[in-house]
Amino acid sequence: MTSNSDDSTTAVLDELLATRWSCRAFLPDPVPRDEIERVLDVARRTPSWCNTQPWHLHVTSGRQTDDLRAALAAEIAEGPSERPDLPFPDSYDGVYRDRRRASGWQLYESLAIDKGDRAASAQQTLRNFDFFDAPHVAILTTDRGLGTYGAVDCGLFVNNFLLAAHSRGIASIPQAALATQAPTLRTFFDLPEDRLIVVGISFGYADPDHVVNSYRTDRCAVADVATFVG
Repeated sequence: MTSNSDDSTTAVLDELLATRWSCRAFLPDPVPRDEIERVLDVARRTPSWCNTQPWHLHVTSGRQTDDLRAALAAEIAEGPSERPDLPFPDSYDGVYRDRRRASGWQLYESLAIDKGDRAASAQQTLRNFDFFDAPHVAILTTDRGLGTYGAVDCGLFVNNFLLAAHSRGIASIPQAALATQAPTLRTFFDLPEDRLIVVGISFGYADPDHVVNSYRTDRCAVADVATFVG
């Protein structure tokens, strides 16, 4: 049997996955429209259940990004509350709790936020809603009628969007936090009720000098993520 594998292609994918990270400090410079469209042109090839392609993005630029930032700030000022279209986890237990905490401590340590400093950690959480100063936000929705698998397909699309952006030198961060403000997003983008908000992605060019962009989270070993049978 002949193999169609190409080590050079694998190396490119490996490099993209190994070097991409979630950016939490952006420069103000906008990404040119043609660059955004090139990223979308790659991501649109994402496979989906029965080729339904349920994803749709509302992408902000310029004043629209600022207006959305202001709308979210006004809503949160009334009192923070989580109102996602899709249910969030009830809890993080065991290894999931440990991984979540490890990632959180890396973030806080990079910013010199002490353990137990709830005021400072709360302020950092609010940075999600100003998009870490990113010039663009993409709000991704799926069709309500496609249920769980529509959301799963959107997860594949998000990953391909992130990798395509990274391949073009564009930094990004997927943010479930933005989905907690589904009513505000629905009003801002005039979304119909049959579209469910899955996630937001802030993107732009990374601030290379900001300390928050200096750390990287780790990943489990192959032995931890796969069980070989036979």
